[in-house]
Amino acid sequence: MSVLEEMRIRSLGVIDDAVVELSPGFTAVTGETGAGKTMVVTSLGLLLGGRADPALVRLGAKAAVVEGRLTMRPGDPAAVRAEEAGAELDDGTLLVSRTVSAEGRSRAHLGGRSVPVGLLAELADDLVAVHGQTDQQGLLRPSRQRKALDRYAGDAVAVPHAKYATAYRRLKAVSAELDEITTRARERAQEADLLRFGLEEIAAVEPLEGEDTELAAEAERLGHAESLASAAALAHAALAGNPEDPEGVDANTLVAGAQRAVDAVRSHDPALAALAERIGEIGILLGDVAGELAGYADNLDADPLRLSEVEERRAALTQLTRKYGSDIDAVLAWAQEGAARLTELDGDDDRLGELTAERDVLRGELSTLAQVLTDARTEAAARFADAVTAELASLAMPHARVTIDIRQTEDPERGIEVGGRLVTYGSSGADEVELLLAPHPGAHPRPIGKGASGGELSRVMLAVEVVFAGSDPVPTYLFDEVDAGVGGKAAVEVGRRLAKLAKSAQVVVVTHLPQVAAFADRQLLVEKTHDGSVTRSGVTVLEGEDRVRELSRMLAGQEDSETARAHAEELLATARADA
Repeated sequence: MSVLEEMRIRSLGVIDDAVVELSPGFTAVTGETGAGKTMVVTSLGLLLGGRADPALVRLGAKAAVVEGRLTMRPGDPAAVRAEEAGAELDDGTLLVSRTVSAEGRSRAHLGGRSVPVGLLAELADDLVAVHGQTDQQGLLRPSRQRKALDRYAGDAVAVPHAKYATAYRRLKAVSAELDEITTRARERAQEADLLRFGLEEIAAVEPLEGEDTELAAEAERLGHAESLASAAALAHAALAGNPEDPEGVDANTLVAGAQRAVDAVRSHDPALAALAERIGEIGILLGDVAGELAGYADNLDADPLRLSEVEERRAALTQLTRKYGSDIDAVLAWAQEGAARLTELDGDDDRLGELTAERDVLRGELSTLAQVLTDARTEAAARFADAVTAELASLAMPHARVTIDIRQTEDPERGIEVGGRLVTYGSSGADEVELLLAPHPGAHPRPIGKGASGGELSRVMLAVEVVFAGSDPVPTYLFDEVDAGVGGKAAVEVGRRLAKLAKSAQVVVVTHLPQVAAFADRQLLVEKTHDGSVTRSGVTVLEGEDRVRELSRMLAGQEDSETARAHAEELLATARADA
């Protein structure tokens, strides 16, 4: 199980520099009003990727820093995710830090590596469940209550819900495509006509791949046939001689003379012999080039009719490249894509039938899975409600009764069939889940937001978390004054239940109730000091006499009251006896 062992807070709010040592079990954080107890909650929120507010930086400081040390097993989900991000665990210890500058910049480090702040929030889902007054308000939302019930039900809901979610996403995609086909029928028909016209125009010309490039080269050659033939003839005469000018000197004759001159004496010097070889190669090359020039001139076609045909073909291809692509290869690619799109558009009627049939099958599948979800939630709801009711009895609400109302809203036009009715459905099924509370016998069950006072709502929240403790994978719970509005015997029972929760998870509670603090394994005191100009808060671990004094202050406002001391010692004794 992952455990947050320690936090260090620097320049955050009224806290200058404090080390918060947490117990693996139950840690209570106490202190006078305004001493900065909520800074402990705020610090943990920053470590878990919460929003960085530059106003949190202590006045005069450049930045606020929160550092935490967590111990976790190598296979824990949070440890796996941290290592995937490049963080290093040192003997099962993960170091986390968050820095917030006075200008509002925020940086996060995990296991010695700089990481996005969002990664800390991602890890938080596997590490800590935070509950405070705002979280209680969140519990009032039916969507949160449904998620809580699903979490409690476990695989009985999770397995069919995964199948339902897959079918629901596919149904949404099918329905969207159906809507597009039906609502955009005219636009799709116009698109098909344009594609058909373009493909027919291209087919009429029958262009070949690379044809425009080849024709451009041929047109250039035909347009300059006379100058090309003249140049080839002159070059041939220069290399091989002109029969009409027997006195003329050509390159072949000159090279042959050079060959004869060096051949006569080549045996006397290997260097000259090598040069003689190269002169021979030149002679052979000149002969080859001269022959090709003669062939080029003979084969050169100066046919003006062919030039006219080429230019006419090029004009037809240019009409295509103006409309469908930068060159003929691009035109052919457009034709290929257009043909595929036209096949799709022409198949709208067939596609419409296929999609309609698939939609009907998916709706039937969703109906079956939604019924499975309803049945699983109904079974889990009965167990969940009984368990929470039993916990409330231990929290000084012996006559309270919790029930869970699972209902559906009828929708004859668009709904799916569940329980023989057409009902509204969504991504999580067709069920609306609401937690109801009857605080005393004879009271009509009402939504907890309407049927519970502030103190009762706190106890309902705590009861829910105690019930969750056996199945919830989150190893740490943070309660920020969740015991507000509770006192007397009920406060003792709240402390007792938190201690019970701490047997299977780490529990951190910011509290003003001595009855709750007495049940903690470790008590931290956040206290304020000032030197006349600057106010600071520090965090101290209370033990022995110091803890008795703090509990006395919480009970009576007087650390040295004998009555309060006796009561504090009695509370501690009661807590130790329960342990």
